[in-house]
This record gives sequence, structure tokens and C-alpha cells, in this order.
Amino acid sequence: MAEIKITKDMCIGDVLDMDIGCAEYFLEIGMHCLGCPSARGESIEMACEVHGTDADALVDKLNTYFANK
Repeated sequence: MAEIKITKDMCIGDVLDMDIGCAEYFLEIGMHCLGCPSARGESIEMACEVHGTDADALVDKLNTYFANK
């Protein structure tokens, strides 16, 4: 299986489609509307900017999550 590499320009919806289990990392930083249309078209970086959080830190957590699967 190929290693999954998450980047901050990826759409939130695409990341969730890879594994819904990673939703907890979005939820813990206040991104509670993961099923809304914005999550389908908004990048991790854009969403983090709106929510006032660090996109690089979230990407690191997501990559650790996927690496340990």
C-alpha cells in the first residue's frame, strides 16, 4: 500500500474520504461542520486560516495518523 501524504492544499473532504477516522483532528481544532459543502471544496490551509489554527500542525497530525495505520 502506498504511503498517504497529506498537504495543506488538499480539500478536507478528500482527506476525510481517505479515512473518516481522521475527523477527530479537524474536530479538536473547531472544524465541526465537516459534512458541509465548504469541507468539500475548502483546502486544509483555507479552513485553518478561517478557524485561526496552524495548518502545518494539523497536516503533521494527519500525516502521523496515516503513517501509523
